[in-house]
Amino acid sequence: MLIADRIDTLIVSYLTPADNLSQDFTCARKYTYSKPMTTPLTRNQAIEAAIDSLDGTFFKALCEPARVAVLKRVMQLGRADVTDIATGLPQERSVISRHLQVLLDAGIVRASKVGRQVFYEVDGPAIVQRLEDILHHTKSLTPLCCPGSSG
Repeated sequence: MLIADRIDTLIVSYLTPADNLSQDFTCARKYTYSKPMTTPLTRNQAIEAAIDSLDGTFFKALCEPARVAVLKRVMQLGRADVTDIATGLPQERSVISRHLQVLLDAGIVRASKVGRQVFYEVDGPAIVQRLEDILHHTKSLTPLCCPGSSG
């Protein structure tokens, strides 16, 4: 099971009674779930869910400086193929392709194929939605796993 799938499963599994269950909950991978909470979440389950949401493919894709440089290049160019993206970067084109695949799998960039070429561009709305989903998920878990000081 991929980490992103685990996060989606955890998000669905750990809806708390504080969540507005009359509305659908959209997970990081754009699946929408409506699932009522059947049993209360324990503190340990909340901690695991919080850590898993922060340890997902989205953040892992952004933790390597070389990959962030590739992302920056895509942002600068807009829509571009791997040859254009690799120009000016120290890595080989094959390494750039692997970085782009990780960014694609994380939902940070999107790809479109025209003939034999694949063009990449940053998927801004998907990034914003992913961050909002992570924030919503973390806010729902915070009272259980890490409430902070009460005074």
